[in-house]
Amino acid sequence: MTSLSSAATTPAPAGAGPAAIVFRVLCLVALLALGASYFTPAWWVSLKAPNYPEQTFPDGVKILFHVDRVGNGCEMRNSKEVLEKEALDCVHEMDTINHFVGMYPIASGGPAEKLLSPFLFSFIGVCILGFAVPGVRMRLLAMGVGFAAIAVWMTLALYTPNGVQYLGKGWVTGLVDSLGRSEDETKEQDLHPVVKQLKESLAKSGIQVGAEGPKLAAAATKAQLVEVLKAVHDMKAPVSLTDPNVGKWTGRGIDVMAWHYEESLGRWFNEPAKNQRLVAIMTTATHVVYVGLLAVMVLFLWIGSRPRSALFVALAAVPMILPLGFLAEYSAWLWWYGHSLNAMGAFTLKPFMPTVFGDGKVAQFSTHSYPALGFGLMCVVGLSMTVALLLRRSLPASAKD
Repeated sequence: MTSLSSAATTPAPAGAGPAAIVFRVLCLVALLALGASYFTPAWWVSLKAPNYPEQTFPDGVKILFHVDRVGNGCEMRNSKEVLEKEALDCVHEMDTINHFVGMYPIASGGPAEKLLSPFLFSFIGVCILGFAVPGVRMRLLAMGVGFAAIAVWMTLALYTPNGVQYLGKGWVTGLVDSLGRSEDETKEQDLHPVVKQLKESLAKSGIQVGAEGPKLAAAATKAQLVEVLKAVHDMKAPVSLTDPNVGKWTGRGIDVMAWHYEESLGRWFNEPAKNQRLVAIMTTATHVVYVGLLAVMVLFLWIGSRPRSALFVALAAVPMILPLGFLAEYSAWLWWYGHSLNAMGAFTLKPFMPTVFGDGKVAQFSTHSYPALGFGLMCVVGLSMTVALLLRRSLPASAKD
C-alpha cells in the first residue's frame, strides 16, 4: 500500500504533460513556417500613375521582396485584346522610373543580407530546435550538429573557390536576372550579353526558349546560371599586364556578391570611386557578420546547456523578433534609397522616406507597400514562439531541462 502511494505521488518525468507537448508542437509550427517564409515573398511594392494604365499594368508596377532576392510582381494579363507570352518585367520598369530621380537599382539594396540569408535563417531554425529538444545532452547534440553544419556551409560558400555553388538557386537567379535587364531585349541582335549567354547555355541542353531574360533564368539550372555569371564577369573584368590574378573569377560567394553589387550600383550611375566605397562597406559588413555569427553560435551553445537560466529565453527570443528584424532591415534600406539620390538623375528630388507600410505619393506616382505571405509566415514564427515561451515558463523546473 505504501509503495502504491509513493508511486501515485511521484512527479511525472521531465518534459511530460500537455503543456510540454503543446509548446513543442508550437516550436514545430514555427520551424515549418520559418522554412516556408524563406521561399515566399515577404513584402510587395507597387507604383501607379496615369501613364501606367490599369489595362496594361493591372496591379501597377509591382515588385516582390524575398529574403534572398527581388522578384517580378507583374502577372500575365488576362485580356482578349492583348496576347502575352511573358509577364511584363516590373523590376526593370521600376528601376527605369527610379533612375530618373537618381535612385539606385532595386538589386543594389541589401547585398550582404541577401547573401547571408540562408545562414541566418538556418541559425534561427537551430535556435527553435534547441528550445524544443528536451534534455541537456540531446539539446547540445542537436544544436552542436546544426551550428557546425552552418559554420562549414557558410565558410565553403563565402570563402572557398567556386563557393557560389553552395548558395541557393534563388539568390543566383536574382543576380542573373538583374544583370540581364536592358533597354531593348526584343531583337535577337540587340540581346543583352547575359541573355545571350543563357540562350547559348540552354541550347546546349536542348532547351529552346524566347528572348526574355527572367524566363530564361527560370528555365536554367543553377550550374548554368553560375556559368553565365562567370562569363559576364570575365567579359567585364579588368586586365593587368603585370598581375594575372587581377579581375580573375574566384567563384567565392563574397567576391561574387561584391562584383554584382558594384555592377548594380554602376548600372545607371557610373561613379567608380563612390561605388567602390559602398562595395567595400558591404564586403566588410559581410566579414563582420560571418565572424559575429560564429561567435553567437558558440554563445548560444553555452546558453543551451543552461536550461534553467534566464538567458535560455534567448533561444526563443531570436525567432520571436524575426518579423521586427525584417521590418527594420526593409525600412533601413528604403531610407537609404530615398536618402542616397544621385545627382546624375534627370530630375531633382529632396531626400525622402519611401512608404514602408500603406499608401503614399511621390511626384505623380501613388505608392503602395504591404506585407506578403512570407511576412505573415514570419509573424506565425514569432507568435508561435511567444506562446511556446509562455507555456514553457509554466512548466515545473524539472520539466525545463
